[in-house]
Amino acid sequence: MTPVGTWQSIDDSTGQAKAQIVISESAGVLTGRIEKLLRKEADPNSICDKCSGDRKDKPVVGLEIIRGAKKAEGKEVWEGGRILDPEKGSDYGLRLTPIEAGKKLEVRGSIGPFGRTQTWTRVQ
Repeated sequence: MTPVGTWQSIDDSTGQAKAQIVISESAGVLTGRIEKLLRKEADPNSICDKCSGDRKDKPVVGLEIIRGAKKAEGKEVWEGGRILDPEKGSDYGLRLTPIEAGKKLEVRGSIGPFGRTQTWTRVQ
């Protein structure tokens, strides 16, 4: 089981599909980009005006929101990376855990002891 693939993120408050994210691996390091926005009211031309650094004012579609996650030794968990919430411009510590035989992905973003876990659904 691996997080590599195409996933749908789900909005915490509405339970609706929010975005499609493609996670890929290069030299054992995972990255993830927003492939498309799925909410009806979402602007496909929106930019990440709250982001900082190299992602500031970049289009949200195509934006790299997952960086640097690596497989933990002896576990089916990828950690050590960062995940970006483009709506808030906030960057969090990241842990990815495939569940349900790889059909779903637990995505945990955290700052210190505080965080939240989303469950993404595999598209392919």
